[in-house]
Amino acid sequence: MDKLSLIRQPIEEEMNRYKSLFNEAFSHQNDLLGEMLEYVRGKHGKMMRPMLVILSAKEFGPVNDNVLHSAVTLELLHTASLSHDDVIDESNERRGAASVNALFGNKASILTGDYLLSRSLHEAALTGNVEIVDVVAKLGGTLAEGEIRQLDNLQQATASEESYFEIIQHKTAALFEACGRLGALAAEAPAEKVEICAKLGELIGICFQIRDDIFDYYDSSIIGKPTGSDMREGKLTLPVIFALKNNSNAEIDALAKKVLECKADEESINRLVEFTKTAGGIAYANSVMDKYAEKAYKLLEKFSNEDVRKALQHYVDFTIQRDR
Repeated sequence: MDKLSLIRQPIEEEMNRYKSLFNEAFSHQNDLLGEMLEYVRGKHGKMMRPMLVILSAKEFGPVNDNVLHSAVTLELLHTASLSHDDVIDESNERRGAASVNALFGNKASILTGDYLLSRSLHEAALTGNVEIVDVVAKLGGTLAEGEIRQLDNLQQATASEESYFEIIQHKTAALFEACGRLGALAAEAPAEKVEICAKLGELIGICFQIRDDIFDYYDSSIIGKPTGSDMREGKLTLPVIFALKNNSNAEIDALAKKVLECKADEESINRLVEFTKTAGGIAYANSVMDKYAEKAYKLLEKFSNEDVRKALQHYVDFTIQRDR
């Protein structure tokens, strides 16, 4: 049985209920909006975030409707942010398929994101839990702050691990942290248990992003992320940050500066990618990711539901081993 099946095994019925609510949120009678929503819905992926919400809740008992609404609200918020991000990054592709803005234009992509954000808040309100609504509202601001920090980072002459992890904390880690937190909150878990689930989500989110950044150094149609795509957007991620810091090379430093200024050509990007590999950047990023994964495995010892604990162990395994 593959890892995703093992993760889903204890929550198969709950995931089917979730999918019904999720599909309902993506239906609309307006022809254009309905077409765009249907396209976005068809690219919803592996449902990693909803599974984390539901598994976090199931640690404390049966999964109620508020848990499912919480899962939907986070996935809608995430999807809304992607619609906006693709416009900001001027990206025409996401995970090997055309982005919404590439097919329907920037205006339509922004408005689709706005609509999904509204639906996200509606789903949060359906829980009747003010704390859940508060978490979702604050998360939207945190994700936006992460994007702003990333924009600010592009203006700097150098990139550092500190700034890299600050951006991660305000983007991917914050989103996964919210998955664990909302799952536990919706299940009415004790406060200390809520914090454990939130911390687990944060650790998984950090691992998820580092793994995603490592993909940028390998050309694969399966991954759906062309080699050097982050660099084309002016981003220097953990592997190359390490390589630059630990290998003094004036020529390579000049190439990195061009990347940050969004002035690097394809040859320069390819050279910087190869330099990162040979200078140990990939190995270092993997070692950092593994350290965060070990913290996640250790935290799982606090989970009492054996089926949930095993599923979450597979979840961490999948996060650090996935190939797309």
